[in-house]
Amino acid sequence: MNTLLQCAARTLDLSAPVVMGVLNVTPDSFSDGGRFLDTDVMLRRVADMLAEGASLIDVGGESTRPGADPVSIQQELDRVIPAVEAIHSEFDTIISLDTSTPEVIRAGAAAGAGFINDVRALQREGALQAAADTGLPICLMHMQGEPATMQGAPSYDDVTAEVQAFFAERLIACRFAGIEENRIVLDPGFGFGKTDAQNVELLAALPSMMALGLPLLVGLSRKSMIGRLLGREVEDRMVGSVALALMAMERGASIVRAHDVAQTMDALRLFCAVNKRTTV
Repeated sequence: MNTLLQCAARTLDLSAPVVMGVLNVTPDSFSDGGRFLDTDVMLRRVADMLAEGASLIDVGGESTRPGADPVSIQQELDRVIPAVEAIHSEFDTIISLDTSTPEVIRAGAAAGAGFINDVRALQREGALQAAADTGLPICLMHMQGEPATMQGAPSYDDVTAEVQAFFAERLIACRFAGIEENRIVLDPGFGFGKTDAQNVELLAALPSMMALGLPLLVGLSRKSMIGRLLGREVEDRMVGSVALALMAMERGASIVRAHDVAQTMDALRLFCAVNKRTTV
């Protein structure tokens, strides 16, 4: 497995798990919608996450919570590009673009982003070519349906096998578009068109995803499944989030996406100490 991702001018070392800090510049995200629309507040949050140990910052301008409606291209550009430009000018860090939109992929890369994180696995028209042209690493996520409808009635005969088959298909599409596998990260898409039972099954089977030979990104932070399984509101899901992040690390995840960066880094450091690995 490739453990070094060239993210524009910076290199992301995945020889040990790393934490991706979440930054939503949207008014309606399920956990922190509207909190970081002010540039000064947003930059203070980025500074905090980097100080806490985040290796990259994931900037999203379109909510993908269950039931969310898509935003216009211009709305997403207006939210994301100023944030990317501000972070790029202030901090020496890798900026991840949480987007499916070709225009945002191109503009974000030009503004200083170094990683593309697409919940639709480059399936929007033009996204494959836009991603290929940037030369940046890409995370392909599995989602059954679209955010507005994905949690209506998720159905699988074998969730793990079907997610793996989806990735195999998308890897072929990427290859034809000129995207080499050493630029690709995979995300099983916990909570995206999956029931709680399917999420649990997929997490338990995460080591089988390693057969594809690519790094895995896992996003379980503050997800609704934690609320339902533990009876916790979104503001009380930190412990559950860190526990699931640790389980993901133990099962092979290279990147864990987190709102609670400091607490997730504590878990990562203990994981690395027990496994005699150096945190990166």
